Amino acid sequence: MSGNNLTMTTTESRNHIELVLNVARMYYMDNLTQAQIAAKIGYSRPTISRMLRESRERGMVRIEIGHPLERLMQLENQLTKRFGLKCARVAQVNPNQEPATVVPKYAAALLIEKATPDSLITVSNGRAVAATVHEVAIQDWPKSNVAQMVGALSPSNPMMDSPDICRILAERLGGTVTTLHVPMILSSAHIAAAMRKEPQIATALALGGGADVALEGVGGTEGNRLSPVFNAYITPDMVRRIRAQGAVATVCGHFIDAQGRPVCEELSDRIISVEPERLKRIPLVIGVAWGQEKVKAIRACLVGGYLSALVTDQTTAESLLAG
Repeated sequence: MSGNNLTMTTTESRNHIELVLNVARMYYMDNLTQAQIAAKIGYSRPTISRMLRESRERGMVRIEIGHPLERLMQLENQLTKRFGLKCARVAQVNPNQEPATVVPKYAAALLIEKATPDSLITVSNGRAVAATVHEVAIQDWPKSNVAQMVGALSPSNPMMDSPDICRILAERLGGTVTTLHVPMILSSAHIAAAMRKEPQIATALALGGGADVALEGVGGTEGNRLSPVFNAYITPDMVRRIRAQGAVATVCGHFIDAQGRPVCEELSDRIISVEPERLKRIPLVIGVAWGQEKVKAIRACLVGGYLSALVTDQTTAESLLAG
């Protein structure tokens, strides 16, 4: 609190300013009520109210309203408007924390907030999705069902696999699970096409494609290697070809370019998963991703319309909006 070019040429004016300042201090700093101030200094409550109004009008009091959450909420609103999302969550990551330990907590909370006790939820694979599932609070949702979005990884892949992720989520929700008993990538398009026609596989894919909520990771193509989910499936030569076609991201195991358009049709024909175009028709698709190396990939998924909700950290959100 301070004066702002106030006239203090007479003793009367100085005394009045001092009185107004004292009243403002008692109200704003000492948390006294107007009635308590009036009783303490011998003025009526309406007079105290006028002094408080005067203290604001003359610049003696400057009220600032703020909270760290305000910046995060601004980023969420900007992401929602820029990319046409239904919702967004931006995690506050403190200097001594890693996004990998914080962002999944936000994603898990959003999943429970948006799902219902009888929801059909489809889930992909990857570290971000696995971490999110582990953070989901225990529910009593016996009518819920968790469906696998993509086929299983290679047995030699050390990552937590999609069937395991689905089972863990179903256990935490108290519901049932529908798994895909087939590899994510098959050796040929002919075999993949035949597998998709198998009644059990076709039913599982149709179930995943008709989900109420989807939980999806975002794979990138930056660096020397692709997403670890492709270990044992893709050779260095295939990596070069995929990048030459402009691939910057993967969604449901399929590669897309910066505009969200599918690339590498030869590989896509061998993948067993909910089709990316079908993903767009799921009412809410929650994407979980963070990190500067994922910015291009996340933006491609957003531009392509494959995600209708995003959970990320503040730094990544700012980078997405800066592009």
